[in-house]
Amino acid sequence: MKGINRIQWCSVVLLAFSLTACKVERPGTVFPDAKMENVLYDYHIAKAMGDEVSYNESYKRALYIESVFKKHGITRAEFDSSMVWFARNPEVLAKVYEKVNVRLKAERDGINRLIALRDNKPKESLPGDSVDVWMWQHSYRLSGVPLDNKMVFTLSSDSNFYDRDTLRWSVRFRFRNGVPDSVHAPLMAMQVLYEKGDTVVSAIRKVQDTGMETLTLFADTLGKIKEVRGFIYYPCQEAAWPLLADCISLMRYHATDSLVIASKDTLQQAAVSLHKDSIRKPERVKPLEIREPENAAAPKLVRPRPKK
Repeated sequence: MKGINRIQWCSVVLLAFSLTACKVERPGTVFPDAKMENVLYDYHIAKAMGDEVSYNESYKRALYIESVFKKHGITRAEFDSSMVWFARNPEVLAKVYEKVNVRLKAERDGINRLIALRDNKPKESLPGDSVDVWMWQHSYRLSGVPLDNKMVFTLSSDSNFYDRDTLRWSVRFRFRNGVPDSVHAPLMAMQVLYEKGDTVVSAIRKVQDTGMETLTLFADTLGKIKEVRGFIYYPCQEAAWPLLADCISLMRYHATDSLVIASKDTLQQAAVSLHKDSIRKPERVKPLEIREPENAAAPKLVRPRPKK
């Protein structure tokens, strides 16, 4: 009985020793996980701020990092020593960085939201098959004099832009003293730039009447849209001929039909087949033959009877 108890006691001691050996030992100089999370969060924000400064002010990068150490009451040597231990224990470091990334993402989203409010435009277009993606003011007054004779926009695509989208830019033009002559009439132009080979599809129109003007662009086979550009140029030099461009919209329409594009090999095979069909010799048509039925009875010879 005593032998059995002694064996059980040895098993308990060995189990406790194995659990102690599996536990990661952390020196007292290494930061706890919570403190390391706060330091890394501020550290990466300081690094991002330093990356934005110009070359002439590169000295500020070191000041941003030092401000983080000063805020948390640590030195660079203590930070580097803790990072060495965390790097040797990637599982612990990964858990810390999961929390840091969540906080950085929330900070980034908050900054983007503030920028969007400041610029009075969303950070990306709204989803939908028919959406107005115009992000700027809806009314412009152009006098026609230099520095006040052009309106330009550039709209980058986002995840809500699809292949084969149709872009339709509409502007209402109104002239104070009538439409100027053709030489001084305003120009309205739009371009769609595609990622495939930087291909550009464009349209331009000279506005020669008061009212709504619309430019429409789309492409079926050019793929993903990179950005949309446009401008209104008013070359009139007469101060008494101001132009008002208002009711501006830029509608984006998703294609609702399906497009089947044949491959290059398929098109070549179809072309060869068509060519063969076009040079094929006509078959000789046999003349029609009129045949007697096989079972038809042969005609009988009948001799005339002699006259009495």
